[in-house]
Amino acid sequence: MKLPRSKLVNVTTDGSLNLTGKNVGLLRRIQNKVKDENPDQDVIFLHCILHRESLCKSVLQLNHVVNPEVKLVNFIRARGLQHRQFIAFLEETDADHQDLLYHSRVRWLSLGKVFQRVWELKEEIGVFLERQGKTEEFPELSNNSWMCDFAFATDVFSHLNELNVKLQGKEHFVHDMHTNVKAFKSKLALFSRQILNTSFTHFPTLGTLKEAGAKVKKYNPETAPEELQLELIDLQSNPALKEKFSSLKLNDFYASLNDAAFPNLRRKAQMMLALFGSTFVCEQTFSVMNINKASHRSKLTDLHLRSILRIATTKLTPDFDALPKKGDQQHCSH
Repeated sequence: MKLPRSKLVNVTTDGSLNLTGKNVGLLRRIQNKVKDENPDQDVIFLHCILHRESLCKSVLQLNHVVNPEVKLVNFIRARGLQHRQFIAFLEETDADHQDLLYHSRVRWLSLGKVFQRVWELKEEIGVFLERQGKTEEFPELSNNSWMCDFAFATDVFSHLNELNVKLQGKEHFVHDMHTNVKAFKSKLALFSRQILNTSFTHFPTLGTLKEAGAKVKKYNPETAPEELQLELIDLQSNPALKEKFSSLKLNDFYASLNDAAFPNLRRKAQMMLALFGSTFVCEQTFSVMNINKASHRSKLTDLHLRSILRIATTKLTPDFDALPKKGDQQHCSH
C-alpha cells in the first residue's frame, strides 16, 4: 500500500516460532525495517487473544475426558448406517435431541456444545451402545470418577465458549477484549472459591452428581504514565468533556480532543485503538479466499482473487453512478 513503515504500530500473530523468532522471525525483520526509518519507533507485538484463550483447553489437562468423548461421537457419526440407526433410536425413545453434534479438532470451539449434547443424551447413548454390543469400547461411561470429570469439563467449556463469543468478530478494540479476559479471570477465581465450598451455582452439570462434593479439591486501577497524568486531570476536570465521554463512542471521543491541549492522550489513544487483539479478520479473509479458490475455478487469476478479496472485506459502498463517468464509454459486445 506504499505506507511508510514508521507508521506501523502493531502486529498480532498466533505466536508460532517462524513469526516470533528473536533472530530471524518475521516480527524481528519487521522491527528492523521500522527501525531503519525511525530508530525510536517500537512496534507492539501481540499474541492473538483468541489463540491464547484456545490454549486454555490444554492447560486444563482434560485430555482423558476429551479423547474418549471425541472417539464416542466419531464412532456414532462417522459411519453412515450406524448414524442413521442412532437417529432412529432417538426418535423411538422420544429423546430431547435428535442427533449428536459433530466435533472437529480444527473447530475446537464446538467442543463445549458437543459435551453438553452428549451429557444430555448419556442415558440414550448407553442403551444404544449396549444394543450395538460396543459397551466395552467405552468403559468410561460407567466410571463415576470419569463422569465427574466429564460434567466438570462440560461446564468449563461452556464458560470458555461464552468468553470466546465476546472476543470474536470485527471492530473489537483491544482494550475491550482485554476487559473481557480480565473479567473472566476474576470469574474463575470466584468459581474456584465456590466449588471449594461445594457450591455449584455456575457448574450446574457437575452439581447434578452426588460424587461432585468429594472431588472439589481437584477442580479447583493502575497509576497512569507520568506523561499522561496532567492531561488526565485536565480531562477529568472539564464537565463538557465528561459529557462527551458519556455520549460519544470511545474512538470519536478521543478524535474530538484538542491536539494542542491533549497531545499525549490523543497519541496514546491512537496507538491503543489501532491494535488488533486477535487474528480474526485475517483468518476470516483466508476463509473467503479458500471458498473462492476452488479447484473447478481454474481460470481464476491472482488479479481476480485480489479483487474478490477486496470486495468481500471492504466496508465502502461503491458509487455506481460515478463509476461510468470516470472511464471511457463502455460498448456492449455483439
